[in-house]
Amino acid sequence: MRTRTTPPTPPGADGFPMPDADGQPGPGPAPDGSRYRDEDPDRKPTGKGSGKRPGKDPRKAAGPPRIPPTGPRGWDGPGGGRVGNLDPPTMWRATTVQACGLWPFAAGSGAPMSGVPLGQHLFTGATVCGDPLSWFTRAHYISNPSLFMLGMPGLGKSTLINRMLIGLAATGVVPLVLGDLKPDYADTVRALGGQIISIGRGVGGINVLDPGAMGAAAARIGGEAGRALAAEAHGRVLNVVAALVTIVRNRPMDDHEQSVLSAALHHLRERTAPGRAPLLPDLLRVLHEGPERVRAVTLDRGDDTRYRTAVDPLHRSLLGILDGPLGNTFASETSTRIDLHAPAVCVDISRIGEADTQLTAAAMLAAWSDGLGTVAASHALADAGLTPRRWFFTVLDELWRPLRAASGIVDRIDALTRLNRSLGLGDAKITHTLKDAEALGTDADRAKARGFVERAGMVVCAGLPRQEMEELGRVVGLSRREIDLVSSWSSPPGWAKHGNRGEPPGRGRFLIKVGGRPGIPIQVSITDTERHLHDTNKRWATEDPRAVSGVGPRTPGGKGNR
Repeated sequence: MRTRTTPPTPPGADGFPMPDADGQPGPGPAPDGSRYRDEDPDRKPTGKGSGKRPGKDPRKAAGPPRIPPTGPRGWDGPGGGRVGNLDPPTMWRATTVQACGLWPFAAGSGAPMSGVPLGQHLFTGATVCGDPLSWFTRAHYISNPSLFMLGMPGLGKSTLINRMLIGLAATGVVPLVLGDLKPDYADTVRALGGQIISIGRGVGGINVLDPGAMGAAAARIGGEAGRALAAEAHGRVLNVVAALVTIVRNRPMDDHEQSVLSAALHHLRERTAPGRAPLLPDLLRVLHEGPERVRAVTLDRGDDTRYRTAVDPLHRSLLGILDGPLGNTFASETSTRIDLHAPAVCVDISRIGEADTQLTAAAMLAAWSDGLGTVAASHALADAGLTPRRWFFTVLDELWRPLRAASGIVDRIDALTRLNRSLGLGDAKITHTLKDAEALGTDADRAKARGFVERAGMVVCAGLPRQEMEELGRVVGLSRREIDLVSSWSSPPGWAKHGNRGEPPGRGRFLIKVGGRPGIPIQVSITDTERHLHDTNKRWATEDPRAVSGVGPRTPGGKGNR
């Protein structure tokens, strides 16, 4: 049987076959003794003599056979083959000490790797890490340890912050949730072994005249540093009382009223016994009595009528704090003081109703003042060598609620949070859209609220409408592709989706912007532990007999709620 059609070249002088016309070695003798391996034994040689080569093969003249084109998944055509699915190569992450032995098959990732692991890059699949404190202290990516987050409800904003809390707590940073409205973070703080403080009517209150941890630290430090800390505590108390008056009046205090209030607080502190904090009723008593120190700043010149005219508006506002819309939340001793050594702290104000905007704003401001005073006390003690240095991370969620509570309240928030870089404090402010700032009453307030975004070291966007993204792009600088990407995340799920499969396409997806750098799109996938600790839809779950058999809680019109 013939196996080759092209005759070979006769052997050379050395006994080996000579190359044929294609440059390939000849086939040599056949095992059966015939002269040519591809020759039929019964066939006679052609031409003159036994060594004459036959004529040229017509198929040889037509050229080499055509090779089928190679596609991205294999070869097309007869005899070819295609791969149905190309599995991506397995990716491993290792330190430089371990990965150096795998060269040249090790590659560095373009995603940041400093900070809390947040999720995977939406396009490359690389792990993305980050948080305001790590990017400020270790990586030096940002110049201000702050984060501002915007996004539509239900897309996972608080879930991402919850992950940052857990990761930072593992590194020794103290999370402070100063005003948990839903609550979103109480279970996480409890799991971390932290302190939960409940504020609300009939639940617990805050004594805004109590210097708290700052007063205790000033007494412990003593000397010039102690006196400076006590003066700072006095200014903090003055600011928070002025903020409460602003909420009750729905307008800022007059300048002379702040002078009267400061003099009354000084007098009250001097006459209060050590170890006891004064109360708002005590402050009212001082204004009623009218001591000389307070009268001096009213310019009454010995006329009691002039004094009453000067202090009566302030007196009425303080009565409104005690018996008005704020109830008795600030009338008595602090129910639970913040523990200076707690690994995490959450001030839970979820018992306050949604419609009670004034009390919500007042409770948040009082909690912020108390919490930031604790931070200042911790650093003062560390400066004196009495305690180790600790860093803090505060969460200001649902920022739109205190912003809308009263005119001028943005000044208080700005004063409380502007100096976080010098306080060893990182913060995260969370709201829904930039329109929360546009809803403020004055142009000055709107400009200050927009400054929260402009001063933030990190801006994180969840799904937002296109118009909102266009406005945000003028503040932080977004490309057209980034605007299109984030806008697509605000779309709802399809009509056929339901139950656990009904999540919107943008849930868990975020774009991280830092300065003029390109945004980093990430996908956050939570663990079962995080899902258990952070379920913002608990009240939509109802008892169902099938939950006992493992089906899970039922929600109206769905098959479960994750």
